Amino acid sequence: MNDATTKLKDGLRRAIQTEADGYQFYTMASQTTKDPKGKQTFKILAAEEMKHLDFLKSQYKSVNDTGAIDAKLRLGDQHDFSKDPIFSDEIRNRIGDAQFEMSALSIGMQLELSSINYYKEQAEQSDNPDVAAFYYELADWEKIHYEALERQQEMLKEDFWSKGGFAPF
Repeated sequence: MNDATTKLKDGLRRAIQTEADGYQFYTMASQTTKDPKGKQTFKILAAEEMKHLDFLKSQYKSVNDTGAIDAKLRLGDQHDFSKDPIFSDEIRNRIGDAQFEMSALSIGMQLELSSINYYKEQAEQSDNPDVAAFYYELADWEKIHYEALERQQEMLKEDFWSKGGFAPF
């Protein structure tokens, strides 16, 4: 096995672990949030992380078997998070007690941002256009997740700070 293949396999193993962590986090969040829409949305995010995980495992198998990624593999469709908030409007009524939900948004954003940065770094370091393309595709998917979490956090942040006594007024 050459150095490029070893590096690719190492990168894929780390990416697989990252997606497994994301899946576990979103599954836990779906089970813990009190908001029904949040439960549904976190389940969708967990399912998408599992889709990424399966994609990466398939790529790892291809590299292991052939020494190269399978450029024909695709992630498929993604949920459109731009239309709906993560939580129902009801969450504003109990925003002072929504510490878990606000923390879940923040932790999810950090997980997604870490993934985005890692995938972009792997893409930029690759001399293989197929490898770069699939890492950029993953980064784009994670960016959509990040932006959905960030939008929801921004919508709730001021109310949360005010109710929690964190706002400087």
